[in-house]
Amino acid sequence: MRVDRGRAWCCGRTTDSALTDTGAAARTAGLCRRLINMGRRARDRRRQLQPQQRRERNGGGGDQAGWAGGYPEIVKENELFERYYREQRIVPDGEWDDFMAALREPLPATLRITGYKSHAREILHCLKEKYFRELQHLEVDGQKVEMPQALSWYPEELAWHTNLSRKILRKSPQLERFHQFLVSETECGNISRQEAVSMIPPLLLNINPDHKILDMCAAPGSKTAQLIEMLHADMNVPFPKGFVIANDVDNKRCYLLVHQAKRLNSPCIMVVNHDASSIPNLQIDVDGRKEILFYDRILCDVPCSGDGTMRKNIDVWKKWTTQNSLQLHGLQLRIATRGVEQLAEGGRMVYSTCSLNPIENEAVIASLLEKSQGALELADVSSELPGLKRMPGITKWKVMLKDGQWFEEWKDVPSSRQTQIRPTMFPIKEEEKLKAMNLERCIRILPHHQNTGGFFVAVLIKKSPMPWNKRQPKVHQKSPEKTGDTEVTAANADDGSEDTTEKPTHDGDEESKKVQELQNSDAEQSKKGVCGPPPSKKMKLFGFKEDPFVFLPEDDPLFLPIQKFYALDPSFPKMNLLTRTQEGKKRQLYMVSKELRNVLLNNSEKMKVINTGIKVWSRNSDGEQFGCAFRLAQEGIYTLYPFIHARIINVCIEDVKILLTQENPFLSKFSSETQRKVKDMAMGSIVLKYEPDPEKPDDLQCPIVLCGWQGKTSLRAFVPKNERLHYLRMMGVEVFKAKRKEGEAEGKTEEEVQCRPTQTEQNMDVEDRECDAVTKMEAEMGEESSHSPLESSGMEIENKSEDSDQFSKNTNSHISQESKDINTNNMKD
Repeated sequence: MRVDRGRAWCCGRTTDSALTDTGAAARTAGLCRRLINMGRRARDRRRQLQPQQRRERNGGGGDQAGWAGGYPEIVKENELFERYYREQRIVPDGEWDDFMAALREPLPATLRITGYKSHAREILHCLKEKYFRELQHLEVDGQKVEMPQALSWYPEELAWHTNLSRKILRKSPQLERFHQFLVSETECGNISRQEAVSMIPPLLLNINPDHKILDMCAAPGSKTAQLIEMLHADMNVPFPKGFVIANDVDNKRCYLLVHQAKRLNSPCIMVVNHDASSIPNLQIDVDGRKEILFYDRILCDVPCSGDGTMRKNIDVWKKWTTQNSLQLHGLQLRIATRGVEQLAEGGRMVYSTCSLNPIENEAVIASLLEKSQGALELADVSSELPGLKRMPGITKWKVMLKDGQWFEEWKDVPSSRQTQIRPTMFPIKEEEKLKAMNLERCIRILPHHQNTGGFFVAVLIKKSPMPWNKRQPKVHQKSPEKTGDTEVTAANADDGSEDTTEKPTHDGDEESKKVQELQNSDAEQSKKGVCGPPPSKKMKLFGFKEDPFVFLPEDDPLFLPIQKFYALDPSFPKMNLLTRTQEGKKRQLYMVSKELRNVLLNNSEKMKVINTGIKVWSRNSDGEQFGCAFRLAQEGIYTLYPFIHARIINVCIEDVKILLTQENPFLSKFSSETQRKVKDMAMGSIVLKYEPDPEKPDDLQCPIVLCGWQGKTSLRAFVPKNERLHYLRMMGVEVFKAKRKEGEAEGKTEEEVQCRPTQTEQNMDVEDRECDAVTKMEAEMGEESSHSPLESSGMEIENKSEDSDQFSKNTNSHISQESKDINTNNMKD
């Protein structure tokens, strides 16, 4: 019961005389206590039932239950599914039983090694020589563990699959070391636990580092991560000319997308939140002119019914009907149409689904090709990805309602069903037109061919502007300035235009008439069974309002001390630095590529940007007395390092081990060469660089760049926990913790859609607080009194970090990193 200002609230009723009517108050309080006790008893009963329910869910705890993923109670049968796909003839003759048997088996666990190529090679060496060898001759629950196998079609052996399910990996003591390795490396972005077939679309895009890329339906981000890796194929180029704009309509899933992209520490990724079917045209400035941004590569991985995922999402078995594909077909076609509109001439778009259904696959592609009137063609990719077993696209299919009624042609559909079935769902009847489409160039992956999920991919090349864009008036603009009576109409510009122009605002009526005429024409075509361009939709913004992206002005006094302290190269692109606050002290400095800066500055009113840029500097409390208020951030060190010419210390591998396994080691513990280098260097933030020695092949053979701090008598590294463990593993240092903490977060595949704060981001916050505390102590009381000669193993560091991580566990994952840092420092102040 709550009493406040003479009014009591309880059980939905109000009593004005609550303070005087003590009898009523007592009765109400008694009722509340009884309700609380009833709730406790109910909760206790549920707790008693939970162990039994778990046993029932796992099929009585038998051996096979663990290998099957713990879902034996769901019957993997669906008569309508089998009837539908038998009739569609997507499975070759004589293979139907193998096809269905594969669908009933659990999906093998697959992983992909990510990151820069030199680091990827080291991780691959560690996996093959250490962790995979430990799996030899191992039995779990009476079954022999098969050795992981490289995916034959994935380049450079960077993708592997094993017969171990996630349940077995989590629960088996024999696999605990391997499981910890997977979880830790996944957290810091070096391994992606991604389904094998979902790795195919990015590979077929043939990406170069200078490509402008749009990922239309990007969440949860595993494919986006592949795109970023391909941009950074050359580790020595900190700013590739290309970039990735990753979009998703779901505001919450956008933050999961940020989590995935952030692990790769790229200045060339921007996450936006739009409906993919109406994603706005963007403008960029080219030599003083505003031009429409067309993309060289587009990944169009559309929402689908997902019946190719039955091996891992087994609820599909009981929920599958043809209604799902009928409802999604229109959306898929609108998204694909919007994609090809924004594709540059000569560019390549990959359309993909995790569905086997031709209504979501060939029907969408055929409709898109038909209305493009020769502007698009299907690429022949039969020679790409050798080793990948694939089936060609089909040219004949039927449409079925969920009640089992079949239709072979649009003219057979009764008017009462024409709201469910559309003309674009049927195959083309004209043989010549059908032959010219080359639908057999589409790719369908069947589960039983290479023990994967089901998948569909089509690669489209744009040869000329889309026909409906040709009808729109071209616009161009010589000057980027806007005046009071003009506006830039880039969002309505045609697909084939090279320039943009200013149009007076009073021309809007004429433009709207033209659009209306086009829409009326499309409506007439739709009645005849011909699909025209989709009607334009008003852009809607959802979710949280993001903090602004504010670029540092060229004459900002904040930058001069940073430039002097780190002796930055004159070529350093300081105009690409930004913050996430317009007022108050700037706590963090972020950096984007020049090309993304161009996009941000010219489209701030059109786009809802969720996140972009990487953190390169963080403000230190009382840091000015060390010569610079900002210290280096590990997140952006590989981007910054090529421009830094001062405060760099080259260290040997033994020094790196000391830095990563000890909290705050004294200088006397380092090599004499390192001691000599730091002797005359001022206190403050430093770069610690390890260069591999080719004459010592047993040592780590990839370069390492760490952010550090030099004190009066010590030298320490500020590196997130998982990144520390990663480097130690690569150097052969044992970092296995004998017993996992109860309730430890378990690794998840990239396709799962739960959004949670990243461990790495939390550790970065801890790192900021640690650095502030260290510098403050050194300033106030001298470093000697702030140090203790404590030596700890890597696991002691990990345990300590876990305790520190509790501080930021409840931080809202939807709030930007900048806001969290500002709020934290305001509380301290």
